[in-house]
Amino acid sequence: MKILIADDHQLFREGLRHILTLYAEASHIVEASSFAEVIEAGERESGIDLALLDLTMSGGPWPECLGKLRHLLPSPAHIVIVSDVADRSAVNLAIDLGASGFITKASSSQVFLAALNLVVAGGIYLPAEFAAPANQLVTATVEAPNITHLTPRQREIISHLKTGKSNREIATDLGLAEGTVKLHVTSILKALSVRSRTQAALLA
Repeated sequence: MKILIADDHQLFREGLRHILTLYAEASHIVEASSFAEVIEAGERESGIDLALLDLTMSGGPWPECLGKLRHLLPSPAHIVIVSDVADRSAVNLAIDLGASGFITKASSSQVFLAALNLVVAGGIYLPAEFAAPANQLVTATVEAPNITHLTPRQREIISHLKTGKSNREIATDLGLAEGTVKLHVTSILKALSVRSRTQAALLA
């Protein structure tokens, strides 16, 4: 497994490298300390399976870097945010841009490894404090599951949202234009009365 560690603190990168030996002993680790180096690694390295990305590095706004990296990496690859920036808007935006998980730096190594296992298995990991409101939304709407009101195509797309796929990946899988998928996603969010892809996936 080839893993990209992107963080501007060398000591933290070394700590992640050590923890990752517990996760995949034969991993090949690539490091980056800025957003520019992240993009360079994405362009230079082939076969990156997992990228661990901090949000506070130098070299540009992180949403732009995350979007570019999602475009550069092959479809099966996963991007996980590992950062101490963990407000709700940042978490939702990261997931919307194609991240498969958001792990806070305050997490234990056990939580970190469990989160990676979930992501690699096709799930989406969110800190409990950010997943809870969405779970409350599910509880509040369980008596009136309006997901059944979606069109067959929308239900097909939401099944892909549950695996954390980006619009581009969904478009490739379904043979649609990326713009068409984006329109469907917008319609799905409106139909389900939710604000983010994550909430839609959890509701589904």
